[in-house]
Amino acid sequence: MMPTNAFESLLENSLSFERENMLKGISPLISPDLIKILMEMGHGDEIIIADANFPSASIAQRLVRADGIGTPSILSAILNLLPLDPYVEKPVSLMMVVPGDPYKPVIWDEYRHIIQKYEKGFSDFDYVERFAFYERAKKAYAVLATGEMALYANLILKKGVIKD
Repeated sequence: MMPTNAFESLLENSLSFERENMLKGISPLISPDLIKILMEMGHGDEIIIADANFPSASIAQRLVRADGIGTPSILSAILNLLPLDPYVEKPVSLMMVVPGDPYKPVIWDEYRHIIQKYEKGFSDFDYVERFAFYERAKKAYAVLATGEMALYANLILKKGVIKD
């Protein structure tokens, strides 16, 4: 996937020479802290991928930072490793636009495209009211705070299982 902003482009270019020394198949966007969190999570655990406006530090049980990284890039890197829960109807949730707010989150279409690349059975998102989303985030296994500046760019991913 193409970098979505100047920082990610710089990161991709500056890290390209290091890829030989990194773990195979793991994006340089996945930090050691994030891979630890993804590995610790069990079936049904949830991780929040939060935009830059989300109150990550005040809500998170476990906070992982991905400052300067856009949500589409980190979502793709995570879904390359993390299976979504096949036993729930909608394993990916989005924060609903607040009623009366005319903003249209175009980033949701990008999320749909990324998720369908990794999860062939993905059909649609679950849409969660803002304060209900915050309550769910408080119970999530972890919150990943990104540098995403798009509004309503928060997601909840429910971890699935690896099937033979």
